Amino acid sequence: MTSSAPAIPAVDSKIHNRRWAILAVMVLCLLIVVLDNSVLNVALKVLADPKKGLGASQSDLEWSINSYTLVFAGMLLSWGVLGDRVGRKRVLLVGFTLFGIASLASAYSHSPGQLIGARALMGLGAAAVMPATLAIISNVFDPKERAKAIGIWAGAVGMGIAIGPIVGGALLGHFWWGSVFLINVPIVIVGAILIRVLVPESRNPNPGRHDPVGVVLEVVGLVLVIYSIIKAGDAGSVRPVQVWATFVVGAATLAFFVWFEKRSDHPTLDIALFKDPRFSAAVGSIALVFFALLGTLFFMVFYLQSVRGYSPLQSGVRLLPFAIAQILAAPRSAKLVRRFGAKAVCGAGLLLVTATFVGYTALGQHTSIWVLEALFFVQGIGMGNIMPPATESIMASVPREKAGAGSAINNVSRQVGGALGIAVLGSVLASSYRSGINPTLTQLPITAPVRAQMEKSIEATQAVVAKVGGSLQQVIPASNHAFIHAMHVTSLFSAVVALAGTFVAFKFLPGRRPADVTAPVTEAPVAKTVMAAE
Repeated sequence: MTSSAPAIPAVDSKIHNRRWAILAVMVLCLLIVVLDNSVLNVALKVLADPKKGLGASQSDLEWSINSYTLVFAGMLLSWGVLGDRVGRKRVLLVGFTLFGIASLASAYSHSPGQLIGARALMGLGAAAVMPATLAIISNVFDPKERAKAIGIWAGAVGMGIAIGPIVGGALLGHFWWGSVFLINVPIVIVGAILIRVLVPESRNPNPGRHDPVGVVLEVVGLVLVIYSIIKAGDAGSVRPVQVWATFVVGAATLAFFVWFEKRSDHPTLDIALFKDPRFSAAVGSIALVFFALLGTLFFMVFYLQSVRGYSPLQSGVRLLPFAIAQILAAPRSAKLVRRFGAKAVCGAGLLLVTATFVGYTALGQHTSIWVLEALFFVQGIGMGNIMPPATESIMASVPREKAGAGSAINNVSRQVGGALGIAVLGSVLASSYRSGINPTLTQLPITAPVRAQMEKSIEATQAVVAKVGGSLQQVIPASNHAFIHAMHVTSLFSAVVALAGTFVAFKFLPGRRPADVTAPVTEAPVAKTVMAAE
């Protein structure tokens, strides 16, 4: 922006004085939402157990994750826009309360179907929480401090992903599976009280007319596209009519949404934002890196538990270097951006992430666990230097009165990228595993249905072996070898995707400017945002 841009409205002094306390509350809200999703990953094997869990099938387990993702990603933009209109604090409280109620319902589910439904409700609450936290941070911090605050916020995302398995493993070691959800309830109660006491209300003072057509088009289009991606992952192919037809209808709906919004005088989403490379390149980089990251972390849990034999708690602890690295790197990324520019910092971070994906191909069944720990740490450093600059680039491009919508787009890109990564990389993993294990299975005296079940995944293979025993024990070494090969193939695929993100960052993100060293970052012109010091 040029120096002619209007000055940013000053933050109320009472609010400014408690800005770091407000940030702590926002981090708590964000952490519990992110942590709970990663907690579920270590509980999957327990949920599949008919005695200790719910006897969930592979499809049930996938949908216990996917129902959350589907609703979460589909509703992010709608909740973000609603927060800009009616108040971000109000939306945050509603979403956080809904998340707590759904957590209680998840904990006491009596069937996989009930759990899937409760998880969908959790996704609805989380979709309100996530954009509201970032929008509130953008409104209570001045631009000169906002990058650091966003760095801490982004660090909480990585910390939640990494420590979730540790918390889940500890709970599963002492309590029943429902405890991984029940623990949310007291945290939600405390968080809601802190929100009421500390967080100011803020909204767009001139929201304009409602755009119900745009909202419906956005929700329907995103839900259909994400659903088709999930179904493709389940089927391991895009050929089924249900997959490609749903994708075509969803993509067409989103295309019509873009056309409609460009011609509307009161759009839900200002499409012109994507003309700014700070915005569009940051969105693309985030989507690509989460495509690679979440798809990889999904199978890494099974490598640790099914191949290496670690317990849920032990496998969760192995992810700790990833969290520590992000906690160290994310808050410090703002200084690096001021010195080197977002292009260099994000690009270097993406190169580190790409290198770790390549490094995963060195892992075997008996490789020193410290090799994996080192890779996790490097990956965490990389992520800690990607998320904060990219998120700050997005939020600096969006007028402050539309911070909720900007935050929602940031999170939609992560969720769509992550869902696509789990579906695509999961399909690559399943296909590679099937090819590797099939020669061994064809030599066994088993029926075709049993063979079909065993070749689905390493967990399915081990479940059949544990049930039948005897001569099938010889399959275990072959299944481990097949899984490790499949993991290597998938890791290389992830590296290619992360490298594409690196290209986007180096090509389109803004580089270092002389003003970066001597002056605070400017942002898009803003209208005065209504903020009440409560």
